[in-house]
This record gives sequence, structure tokens and C-alpha cells, in this order.
Amino acid sequence: MSPLAMGNSPDKGQLRLNWPDGREQRLDHTELRRQCPCSQCRAFRLQGLAVQVDPRVRVVEVNAQGYGVQLVFSDGHGRGIYPWAYLAGLGH
Repeated sequence: MSPLAMGNSPDKGQLRLNWPDGREQRLDHTELRRQCPCSQCRAFRLQGLAVQVDPRVRVVEVNAQGYGVQLVFSDGHGRGIYPWAYLAGLGH
């Protein structure tokens, strides 16, 4: 299930998703970067390590990928594609 609308607010550091069930979700850019689903970031977390993220990091590019979205961050990281279901489960 993909969102009906999506907005990025770099000034607030939030990604906003409006889901078909009426729920509006606001996800913090720093937390999105910390939870990146790319293989390198997942490997860090699986080893029990925390992905170190500057609290000033922001999403600077949002690229739709059909089943999800690629987020490019101000620290240059852009390898992760966030499936819609993964994003829907964050922040719960």
C-alpha cells in the first residue's frame, strides 16, 4: 500500500506521509537515516552497532521507486530504498 501523498520538510526535518486509511505519519529525517535499509546500514545494526548520524542531517532528495522511495541525505548517503511497508512500520 503506497501513501496518497508525501511531503518533505527539510526546515522541520520531517517526511510526511498520508496513508489511504486516513493516517498521517511524520518521520524524522535523523531517524530515517538511522533506520536506512541498505545492506551496509542493516549489517551495522545486525552486529549490534548504532549507525552514527549527525542530528542536522536532512533528506535532500526523494525519488519514487514504485514499491517505495529512495531517500538521499545531506551527508551524501543515498543507497537505501525504503519500501512503503517499511516506512509505514516506522515510528510505532
